[in-house]
Amino acid sequence: MRFSYNFSQLLGTVYRKGNIIFSQNGDSVLAPVGNKISVYDLKNNKSETLPIESRYNYTAIALSPNGVILIAINEDGEADVISLLNKIIIHKFRFNRPVLAVKFSPNGRFFALTKESDLLVYHSPGTKREYNPFVLERKFHGFFDETTCLDWSSDSRFLIVGSKDMSARVFSIERILHFKKFLLGGHTDAVVGCFFERDSMDAYTVAKNGSVSVWEFSHDIDSLKKVEELPRKKAPETEGAEQMEEEDHEEDDDPTDPKSKPKEDEKEEKENYFYKRLARHFVSETFKGEKGVSIYNINVTAAAYMPSTKLLVTGYSHGAFLLHEMPEFNLIHSLKISKQLISSVAINPTGDWIALGCADLGQLLVWEWQSETYIMKQQGHFDTMSSVAYSPDGSYVATGGRDSKVKVWDTNTGFSFVTFTEHTSTITGVAFTQTGRALLSSSLDGTVRAFDMARYRNFRTFTSPKPAQFSCLSIDVSGDLVAAGAQDTFDVYLWSLQTGKLLEVLSGHEGPVSSLCFSPSPSSSLLVSVSWDKTLRIWDAVSSAASLTRETVNLTSDGLAVCFRPDGKQVAVATLDGHISIFDPQQATQLLTIEGRNDLGSGKSDTDLVTAKKNLQGKAFNTLCYTADGECLLAAGQSKNICIYQVMEKILVKKYEITQNRSLDAMDDIINRRKMTEFGNMALIEEREDSRNGPVTLRLPGVRSGDMASRSFKPEVRVSQLQFSPNGRAFAATTTEGLLVYSLDTNLVFEPFDLSEDITPKTIRNALKSKDYSRSFVMALKLNESKLTREVYETIPPDSIAIVVQTLPSSYVERVLTFIVNQMDTTPHIEFHLKWMVAIFYEHGTVLQQRTPSTVSVLRSIQKTVGRKFEDLSKICQHNRYTLQYLLALGGTAQKRTVGSIMSIEDGDEEDSDEDEGVDEEMET
Repeated sequence: MRFSYNFSQLLGTVYRKGNIIFSQNGDSVLAPVGNKISVYDLKNNKSETLPIESRYNYTAIALSPNGVILIAINEDGEADVISLLNKIIIHKFRFNRPVLAVKFSPNGRFFALTKESDLLVYHSPGTKREYNPFVLERKFHGFFDETTCLDWSSDSRFLIVGSKDMSARVFSIERILHFKKFLLGGHTDAVVGCFFERDSMDAYTVAKNGSVSVWEFSHDIDSLKKVEELPRKKAPETEGAEQMEEEDHEEDDDPTDPKSKPKEDEKEEKENYFYKRLARHFVSETFKGEKGVSIYNINVTAAAYMPSTKLLVTGYSHGAFLLHEMPEFNLIHSLKISKQLISSVAINPTGDWIALGCADLGQLLVWEWQSETYIMKQQGHFDTMSSVAYSPDGSYVATGGRDSKVKVWDTNTGFSFVTFTEHTSTITGVAFTQTGRALLSSSLDGTVRAFDMARYRNFRTFTSPKPAQFSCLSIDVSGDLVAAGAQDTFDVYLWSLQTGKLLEVLSGHEGPVSSLCFSPSPSSSLLVSVSWDKTLRIWDAVSSAASLTRETVNLTSDGLAVCFRPDGKQVAVATLDGHISIFDPQQATQLLTIEGRNDLGSGKSDTDLVTAKKNLQGKAFNTLCYTADGECLLAAGQSKNICIYQVMEKILVKKYEITQNRSLDAMDDIINRRKMTEFGNMALIEEREDSRNGPVTLRLPGVRSGDMASRSFKPEVRVSQLQFSPNGRAFAATTTEGLLVYSLDTNLVFEPFDLSEDITPKTIRNALKSKDYSRSFVMALKLNESKLTREVYETIPPDSIAIVVQTLPSSYVERVLTFIVNQMDTTPHIEFHLKWMVAIFYEHGTVLQQRTPSTVSVLRSIQKTVGRKFEDLSKICQHNRYTLQYLLALGGTAQKRTVGSIMSIEDGDEEDSDEDEGVDEEMET
């Protein structure tokens, strides 16, 4: 089996930290998700994760005006220049310091960023190949603390920058005559937002304490001319001296310095440019009188302004945002979305949609303020995900996390469409029934709950006679038996899904039950479970003596995970010593052992006092999963690697490294020497929570406003569960980063099937021209070139499909069905594809009834694809139906109006003719 699975999508996490931006057309939202970037298409209701990865979490992103170049800067100060056309990183640059804000100029020539107490302006990367895209244009000093925000003027000549030193400054990129830096002071807290007005030098500044200042410039922006545009009135020597003096003025930090004062003979020529503060507004007073809110503890954490619509949006530390119309500062709209602070705010170009990001909850919202509706409302698991399960057709993925929530995600769109919040503790397992109509979940709160996927409600709740914490869950093929293992009572509980009654309590384990699994074979009722008591127990779930163990197998160490092969003829068990043992469940005999501890790999945490090699001795696989065909086994644990083994050969086929994110712990084998001091590792120094987004929360027992237990920490990289898609084309892994989905990419591999020397593209096209469709189609399948196969496939007339299928060898049936499923996703010939499927099912139905694992995966792919096409066509037909009804009604109304007008005209003509006849009679008399 050839593995060409590549990372395709990130689910379970929609926003982590950093700023949110809209695309140029306003239809998409770009948000940093850890060390990746996700694009949410609001128009087509789809999400996509760019196939790029950084070494640290992204904190600042900016999109060029043409929408082609994306600059993303991580928390370590490394910038990536990303092409959104090819979706690749085309250049890297290191700033070596954190960058809080970055933004392109409106004309696209420059981009500016804030680095420590400086402002840097660079030339933008162009469409042509450049040796060094990052060419420094200007560097501005003068701040006494970190710079936090910036904005460009509409003509791309001026910049306004805010800082933590409670001031904002206005700079000029070009050399403007008599123009100096302007200091906008008078703030009583750090500046979190500063904005220019459209086609004007007027500005707005937003301070952290909620004050908004309105600044007016003395002249129009068009009256500010470059030095080169003015006529030369002086000698070259004097002019050169004047230019040098102006340069000194621009580089001078204090415009009031007497050294920078102009000469007496130049006073008449100099313009008196100045800023004047027209008003100061305090937006925090809006929340005065609100229950449970003190305006002195509320801070502005994010701000955005749209000059075209004059709308100012401010987000606050208690989860609310306000929308004001400037410069009158009229309150238009207000909404509270959560109890956590709003990390980022963005407005689309038309000013209709507002994007809000909440980092603490992992929440991303797009709100249409005019209609007061959500365009998008997504929230991932704000804590680590612990379990995952695919629906039978692979259309949905269910995830459970330590936040006690169960979420269901659509694999086609990447969005979560339902969240179940009935559990009160960590979710330990999720599973779908074979029909996909019900979803079950187990939790440490002592309940197993069943959810209806049609009505989205909890219709069954299973509990044990004695309180128990359930650590694992499984459901049989029939969908009636539900089993859950307990980690404190050491028992396995068996319920009936139909009646909700407890059927059996399977006792025998002497340690916590870590994993259990039902046999996937329809003719088998076996249930296997492993425990920390170093045993594998095989139960017969439907036997009259179900309370007795059918077989007990001793393991070499504590059992951590167990899974069945898709045909039910093998059982794989992962133990604490890093081994994977394969058993025959019918004979209860061990077939082979895979030693995988060295393949798992391990890193050294910042706080570890032992080496990575020593730390590896305590690592083991804690999740196992077979591939759809049963030939290979996926294994993962508390490390950054996912290992794929060929079971019968006992060899490692491939190893996936799930992330390169150094923001997570235990990623490197050694600790950077720069972090080591004579007193130990600098990572051991405790760091308090960052106070940039509001007051430091120092909570104490019984005190609401403070918490001394608040700590900042680096989560450790690990994989909690693996699940292979039923259609065999993807697998998912719940990790510290989120739910990573790896999809099969068949376009990257040339894999011919039963190829001979006489099979070439030329001979295939010659056979196609001679209308030998059967021979040309089989030859194209052997060559296995997708474009050529599609050409032959679409050339075959619909009348010849039955003949071609009759002559098709049975070994090619699955390949043809897989090819048709792929074509249904990319081509619009739905009826043509369905004719092929019907002909294959009619002619080769006996072959498909053997139900091999590969056949089952292909049939599930067909079910998923056809079902999705049916839903799409149903929506289109329903919409067209209402449209036609409207047009018919409109046509009937118009016809009635036309008939009525004709009747009125005819009646008028009759009356006129009667009057004419009467006049003629009078004339005759």
